[in-house]
Amino acid sequence: MTGTALIQRRLGVEQLRTLVTSAPLESAQLHDVQRASFAQHLRDVAHPGHRRLDAWAVEHARQAPRAFYWTPTAARRTIGNAVLRRAHREATALPDAVDRELAARRSRAAAGYARPGSLDHWLDGLAPAVLTLVRAEALTWVATLVECTRGLALPWAVVTSDAYYDLAGARTTLRGRRDLVVVPDERRVVVRLRSGQPGRYAGTGLRVDLLVDSLAEPSTPAAARMIGLWPEAGVALAVDGTLENLRAAARALVRTAGAPSTQAVHQAA
Repeated sequence: MTGTALIQRRLGVEQLRTLVTSAPLESAQLHDVQRASFAQHLRDVAHPGHRRLDAWAVEHARQAPRAFYWTPTAARRTIGNAVLRRAHREATALPDAVDRELAARRSRAAAGYARPGSLDHWLDGLAPAVLTLVRAEALTWVATLVECTRGLALPWAVVTSDAYYDLAGARTTLRGRRDLVVVPDERRVVVRLRSGQPGRYAGTGLRVDLLVDSLAEPSTPAAARMIGLWPEAGVALAVDGTLENLRAAARALVRTAGAPSTQAVHQAA
C-alpha cells in the first residue's frame, strides 16, 4: 500500500474496529522546518484579508463560498457531540442529556455569556417549535454516532473541539474536523462523521483533517489513521498518518488558498 493510498470499506458494525486495529504502528511527525516551509508557501499566496480553510473548502474549491447561518441541521454536530460527552460524564440517558445541554446553553446566553452570532445566542432566541427540531437533530446525530461505535470495543472518547492551527504571518486559520479519538494502544486514531455521501475529493479532505490535527498537536506524531464515516451512504474512508499524506494535504491547502472562491470555513454536518 502506497503512502497516499485511500482505504474504502462498507460501513458496518465491525468495520470501524477493523480500520482502527489495522492502523500502522508508526506515523510521521512534522518538524519545525516543515511547518515553517508550509507557512511560507501560504504566505506567498496573496490574499486581501484573513482566510480560514478546512477540508470542506478544499473539497469544494471551485464553488463560491456559502454564507453561514445557524439552522437545526448546522447545530446538530456541535450539540450532539456535547450531549454525548455530557451523557458519559453524568451517566445519564441521551434524551435527558440533550435537554440539559440545551438548557445550559440557553442559560449562558440569557446571563450574557454568549456573543452575538454564537450557537448559544441563537438557541436562546428560538421559538419552541424550532427548539424541538434542534433537539431532534441533535438526538439523531448522537444516535448515529453511538451506532457507529457499537462494535468498536476499544477505548474511545468524543473530542472537546475540532483542531485549529493559526498561521499569523500568512493570515490564515486552518480547521480540522474530528469527532472521536480512539486509542487502541500507543497509537491514536481520529474519526470524523459526515452526512450524505463522500464526494470526488473526500480523500483529499481526510488528508487535510489529518494535517491540521497534526499541526495542532506539535509534540506528538500524526494520528496513525484518519477515518471518515458516511453512515447515510454506508461508507467508511481512511488515510494513514504518512508523510506523503501530510505533504499532499499541504499542497491541496496551498492550491485552495490561491482560489478566490474559497475564503471561509464552511460548517456542515
